[in-house]
Amino acid sequence: MQKKLTITIDEEVYEGLYNTIGSRRISRFIEELVRPYVISENLDHAYQQMALNEDREAEALEWTEGTFGDFSDETR
Repeated sequence: MQKKLTITIDEEVYEGLYNTIGSRRISRFIEELVRPYVISENLDHAYQQMALNEDREAEALEWTEGTFGDFSDETR
C-alpha cells in the first residue's frame, strides 16, 4: 500500500530533481534513496552488499589506517 506524502524542499533542489530525474520519477527516486535508512531489513542487506565491494572495503581500510596515526600523537 502506498501513502501520499507532502514535503517542502528548496526550489533549486526541486528544479534539479525535475531536470535530472524527471517529473514522473521523483517519488520513486526519493523512496529508493531513503528506504535503506528507515527499513532495517534493507539496511542489513545494504551493509552486506557494501562489504562485498572489495574496492570500497580496501579504500575504507586505507582511510581508517591513515587516520589511526592521528591519534597516536595526542596527549591524554
